[in-house]
Amino acid sequence: MMKHSNRHWLKGISVAFFLMFASYQTYAESALIAVATNFTPTMKSIVDAFHQDTKHNLRVSFAASGKLYAQIKNGAPFDLFMSADQAIPKRLIEEGNALEGSQVTYAEGKLVLWSLKEELIDNQGDILFSARFNKLALANPKLAPYGLAATEVLDHLNLTQDTYSRWVQGENIGQAYQFVRSGNADIGFIALSQIQFNQHTLEGSYWHVPESLYTPIKQDLVVLNKGEHNQAINDFLQYLASPKIQTLIQGYGYNTEQNLTLFNSFDGILNDVNAN
Repeated sequence: MMKHSNRHWLKGISVAFFLMFASYQTYAESALIAVATNFTPTMKSIVDAFHQDTKHNLRVSFAASGKLYAQIKNGAPFDLFMSADQAIPKRLIEEGNALEGSQVTYAEGKLVLWSLKEELIDNQGDILFSARFNKLALANPKLAPYGLAATEVLDHLNLTQDTYSRWVQGENIGQAYQFVRSGNADIGFIALSQIQFNQHTLEGSYWHVPESLYTPIKQDLVVLNKGEHNQAINDFLQYLASPKIQTLIQGYGYNTEQNLTLFNSFDGILNDVNAN
């Protein structure tokens, strides 16, 4: 029964996207999107595919979620904000900077401890309890949800005090990755999406941190006031929920189990916008 319902749902979405893509041929617009750093490789792939399929042009600014929030509050002309948490989008709605009802979870991220050195990290993360590393890279927990998750892991393992002198903090998860990539840190907490695509993982060794050790990293987006009547944003929201893009996002190591809810939410946003 469930499989039968899913087939009808997928068929309905396929028809909707055929009609939507057919309409793209007549116009193209542009939009400016603020995106959390962990989503950089994924978003670049989505933007390229979106342009090929719709001809709309998306410009994207990547930074830590907290820094992007500050830019939005200072008047940065973004149409859409894709955060690495749920708190900041909620705050933007409460403060009148984003549309009511537009907050949707688009991905759930995963935290890993990564090193360029083969076999330095085992599948239990025992390296953290040893003196066999020089520096531990992580994103600033005050600006980046992945940095906050990293500190939750260390707290949970009672390692915060013992490792603190070896911390090296990046402004965002991208800088934490670069500290390890450049050899300035032996190990670092980063997003799984930074080292994995379609089950292929970059060189080195890593520990997939148990999700019981940190608060789930649910990443929400919100339509900002400037993007309310932007057709490129409306089309992008539907495109993001398509089976093609959901599969792409999963290939980067994110969970997207709630895609049906995601689609319904986007549909609701479109109805609200079109009614204005």
